[in-house]
Amino acid sequence: MTTRPASQMLSSLSIRNIVLIDRLDLSLNPGLCIFSGETGAGKSIILDALGLALGRRAGSGLVRQGCEQGSVTATFAVPGGHPVEVMLAEKGLDPEAGEILLRRVLESDGRSKAFINDNPVSVRLLFRVANLLIEVHGQYDERGLLNASGHRDLLDAFGGHARSCERVAKANAKLKLARQEIEDCRAELAVAKADEDYYRHCLEELRALDPKNGEEQKLAERRALMMRGEKISALIDEVLQSLTAEGGVDARLRAALRKLERIDIGPVEPLRPVNEALARACHEIEDGLSLLEAVRKGIDDDANRLEEVEERLFALRAQARKHRCVVDDLPLLSEQLEEKLSRLDRGEARLAELMDRFQRLERKFSEAAKSLSRDRKRAATALDNATNRELKPLKLERARFRTKIVPRPHPEWGANGAESVTFEVSTNLGDDFGQLAKIASGGELARFVLALKVVLAGAGPTQTLIFDEVDSAVGGATASAVGDRLARLAANGQVIVVTHSPQVAALAEHHWLISKEEVGADGDRTTVATVTLLDQQGRREELARMLAGVSITHEARAAAERLLEPAVGRPAP
Repeated sequence: MTTRPASQMLSSLSIRNIVLIDRLDLSLNPGLCIFSGETGAGKSIILDALGLALGRRAGSGLVRQGCEQGSVTATFAVPGGHPVEVMLAEKGLDPEAGEILLRRVLESDGRSKAFINDNPVSVRLLFRVANLLIEVHGQYDERGLLNASGHRDLLDAFGGHARSCERVAKANAKLKLARQEIEDCRAELAVAKADEDYYRHCLEELRALDPKNGEEQKLAERRALMMRGEKISALIDEVLQSLTAEGGVDARLRAALRKLERIDIGPVEPLRPVNEALARACHEIEDGLSLLEAVRKGIDDDANRLEEVEERLFALRAQARKHRCVVDDLPLLSEQLEEKLSRLDRGEARLAELMDRFQRLERKFSEAAKSLSRDRKRAATALDNATNRELKPLKLERARFRTKIVPRPHPEWGANGAESVTFEVSTNLGDDFGQLAKIASGGELARFVLALKVVLAGAGPTQTLIFDEVDSAVGGATASAVGDRLARLAANGQVIVVTHSPQVAALAEHHWLISKEEVGADGDRTTVATVTLLDQQGRREELARMLAGVSITHEARAAAERLLEPAVGRPAP
């Protein structure tokens, strides 16, 4: 039998101390893998054990009696770029090259530990990762096709809407960002507007005051001088009196200079420097007296302006206290207030620009969403027709399938478009449609899922599928139709089936027999479940048992041989 590689599959399963299984190591293959055995042989135990590794609920009753703990390890082969790698990378768990190990250890008291590639993780993360690797379809399974939250994605994958979905998602992201920018701008404007009147009042005060850098110090020095003016004037008067009494120093110097000029003692060259120095002194004294008189007059004038200087100084300091700054910062504060008011004016213009841009983006998003809606309606019609054609061969001739598309209110449109999508069924003519998991019975449910899976083959990343007794309560041509569709699904992946149907088992590429046997010495014997990979002769015997029951007859073996004839030498689907 030809074994072909699969891009993604469950490659091995190791079980330790779970119910009837003490130790089991299974190597699995791509294609159609069948597990069969008598009722009660332990088929459900293997699925329950696998469920542990997939993050399902665990009860202490699964641990083998007398053991402290049990464990299950599921190893998956995955191709590069599989969505599970993205999830693991986000959690800092880089997958080993081409392989992912999911492991669960269950204590006898019900506690459990989860691991991915031997790294401890939460059971929730284990469950999420497993959902990207495998789908288990059974009577009580509510993942995969039975989970309505994934129906829209499946419809899009079936219709090939990847580009349309990407356009909608990108347009929505731009629209969301534009909406946030408008909200931020409005918030800033609201804050600015709340203080606008106050800012304008403060700016008017500062403009009227017109403060200058360093002005406070100059005014303070001038005020101090003015306040000491009377005392300083008295002192200056005394100095002037001393310099001008009895004709003044200047008059006496000039008189002495005239006398020197009249001296006639021969050559006058030695007296020339003296005359020049005294002449300069007369001029300097004259200038000094003039300056002193000016200062005296200035003090008298300043005394009349003290009130004006104090009023200016106190006004500057009052503004500084009001704004909790120093006087020299008032010019800068004035500039800052002008900038705030200018931003407020610019903010109004920016808000108008953002609103205009938002409306353009909203139109583009709406157009993209409506286009995707039209694509979905066409794909839904094609999906319904294809699925309904699959139902009759599966003994669901009275059933109908439909893809229900419910438009959402415009405010609820988002990255996923403008509608919700739900797969619904009606199992009998005249019955109302309802959700797949709520309307169909156990056997019907599995066959509905099988029909959908055949139609949706390739619509999603998961390629490992497990069907638990999908052929329940059917036989003959219907069982053959079920087997045919399972084989079609397995052509490009891995399908694992637990079955009681010989028609289905005959199509297996790999067939394992699950059985129970007693082991141990007398008085201390125990029952264990075993799993055996069957060769061609073993397959014939197992098919004969499935056909005949307890007693295998020659007729049953012959019938089994006939069932196997189409499969012998059959190339891989």
